Amino acid sequence: MSEVTVPRMVEQLRTLGVREGGVLVVHTSFKAVRPVEGGPLGLIRALREALGGEGTLVMPTMTDGESVFDPKRTPTEGMGVTAETFWRQPGVLRSTHPGGSFAAAGPRAEFICQPQPLSPPHGPESPVGYAHALGGQVLLLGVTQGENTTLHLAEALAQVPYSVTHPCVVELEGVVQTVDIAETDHCCRNFQLAGDWLAAQGLPREGKVGHADAWLCDARDIVRVAVERLRAEPLIFLCPPDAACEECDLARASAGASPR
Repeated sequence: MSEVTVPRMVEQLRTLGVREGGVLVVHTSFKAVRPVEGGPLGLIRALREALGGEGTLVMPTMTDGESVFDPKRTPTEGMGVTAETFWRQPGVLRSTHPGGSFAAAGPRAEFICQPQPLSPPHGPESPVGYAHALGGQVLLLGVTQGENTTLHLAEALAQVPYSVTHPCVVELEGVVQTVDIAETDHCCRNFQLAGDWLAAQGLPREGKVGHADAWLCDARDIVRVAVERLRAEPLIFLCPPDAACEECDLARASAGASPR
């Protein structure tokens, strides 16, 4: 495959519908995007140029929670090379959640990375919650709806009945300790349903960025559509009881529903 230049990626992003001056939450697999000029830094440059000087770029920088989190040092876990490269760049801010941090660069970065509650990690008072409040967009590059953390925001706003706790090392009042952090966790395979719901209404935009399949949608549309469905059927994002999905069985049990 030929290398895609930074100006070409900027053109692709703008054609897709990335708003200049907006807030953009990006989940990406660089393996799907490459080869592109400048590698991950080139992709980051293209994203920032597409947003312009008044735009704010946001990426997940979540960690394993197995040690005290330092936003200036702790590496990401499973977020990919683009996010790992992004948070290390000069001028990029990072939120302080010990497991569910995000990084942001641009005029609204300080607002997006402000202190947040431990639980839920992706609720209204979290980076994805603030991006939603600002009318931001969500961009999936070479990844599925299973990576779309804005759908966890929808779960929080719909007050779904399931919640699973995970241990996380934190420092509270100078004491290092392990606490259980509750979140709407499950396998996320059924998040693809939300993609189908949104597509049926003609809301997302799809195309290519670099060599990756790109999916773009307003965060408010994602949340509105998902919350409506979740309020009608609160367990719709969980695998059915006969699917033998351990993660969804745990979530279903937490809701008081039979795992089988």
